Amino acid sequence: MYREEFRADTPFSARVKGSGDVVCWSVKRAFLTQGYMLERGSDTLIMTGTKDTQPDEETNITLRLQATCVDNRDGSSTVFASAAREVSKLQKVGHSITAGVSVATISVPSGTDRVMRVQKRETIQDPKFYQSFYNLVQNFSNEEKKQK
Repeated sequence: MYREEFRADTPFSARVKGSGDVVCWSVKRAFLTQGYMLERGSDTLIMTGTKDTQPDEETNITLRLQATCVDNRDGSSTVFASAAREVSKLQKVGHSITAGVSVATISVPSGTDRVMRVQKRETIQDPKFYQSFYNLVQNFSNEEKKQK
């Protein structure tokens, strides 16, 4: 049985030097420079990006990263991020034709199709993944400060 525990020591947030405007723009730049396609949502504070890779002909991996930032009003901002990885594989799926009269029914195989099916979907827990994202956001935030 899976149990969810709320803890303070998670990789899903980090404090970044910079005002909210600068850090939020840096989050957007981090998404775009890494090949994430941004979704246009109604909430402008939450940014969601997706990125697809295909390591072989039968596997597709989709990363979905969602982030938001909050100005701490002390020269820093907090970035909250959560990412999910979805692995899909090409599989053969059989289909059949069913015919019946009254209480008698018969099913006959009629062929197969190859379809992508989700094999695994999970929230990424690796602190290194998130730290590399926060480091990139901090680098862009530092660049913005130098330009002003």
